[in-house]
Amino acid sequence: MSIKSVYVYSHSMLGIQLKGKKAFIAGVADDKGFGWAIAKALAEAGAEIIIGTWPPVYNIFLKSLSSGKLNESLSLSSGSKMKFLKIYPMDASYDNPEHVPEEIQTNKRYLALQNYTISEVAEQVHQEFGTVDLLVHSLANGPEAKKPLLETSREGYLAAVSASSYSFVSLVSHFGEIMNPGGAALTLSYLAAEKVVPGYGGGLHAAKAALESDTRYLAWEAGQKWGIRVNAISAGALGSRAAKAIGFIDKMIAYSESNAPVNKGLRSTEVGAAAAFFLSPLASAITGETIHVDNGLNIMGVASDSACFT
Repeated sequence: MSIKSVYVYSHSMLGIQLKGKKAFIAGVADDKGFGWAIAKALAEAGAEIIIGTWPPVYNIFLKSLSSGKLNESLSLSSGSKMKFLKIYPMDASYDNPEHVPEEIQTNKRYLALQNYTISEVAEQVHQEFGTVDLLVHSLANGPEAKKPLLETSREGYLAAVSASSYSFVSLVSHFGEIMNPGGAALTLSYLAAEKVVPGYGGGLHAAKAALESDTRYLAWEAGQKWGIRVNAISAGALGSRAAKAIGFIDKMIAYSESNAPVNKGLRSTEVGAAAAFFLSPLASAITGETIHVDNGLNIMGVASDSACFT
């Protein structure tokens, strides 16, 4: 088999069965990123999907769905289409309504929306759907992401950590109360948590490092308190809308394709399949782990395409 080939297996072949399970996925705003791929993988396995979307793009996402723009991406292997139980506006930077500053409350993209903090969304989900089984954190934001660390302000640094890592702590804290025992939570990290990735700025590297450490602590605490597992996937570079905002994602994709042991582009579906495994009963004894899904790039110590090796 060529390493360039990608085979898509149905989850029934893998033995992943999630029928009757409800999943809340935070951070889906289009059909290009990892959040969408994870939602689709879970839907293929039979799970019911609830979405939390960043308020500034909430109406855009709803319009894309209602207009049919995403119909092709919604298609499942069964011939049916992925459906969402509900889509909530959710800003993971705020835990409670009293934490939302006035400039956000009065922002035109927020004015028509209500109950978009993490605690409010968790309460709405509880009231409308009872309990959930699976929780996915697929979001990150750094207002100074294009700045090197030495030029990053304290405000920008702390904002990156708040939105990108503490948001996972808050999600597990609030949703853990309404999750069924045996459930699982998953977050998405990146290689910059461990190694220097020039250009991944604004404190985002620190946010990802904190996220991986928090995953271990949450695995212990949430496992003891609610009987749920907590893991992370360190995903490779993907040209999603969010990644393009950083500004150098195309170079990272090219670098990975040239230097990873499996030198092909990463597919979002590959991360989706890995997520479905970690969230399924097949991974019932795995918790507190950060697993790389990056074609093996993380194991490399040098760039094989460097002029030094040619």
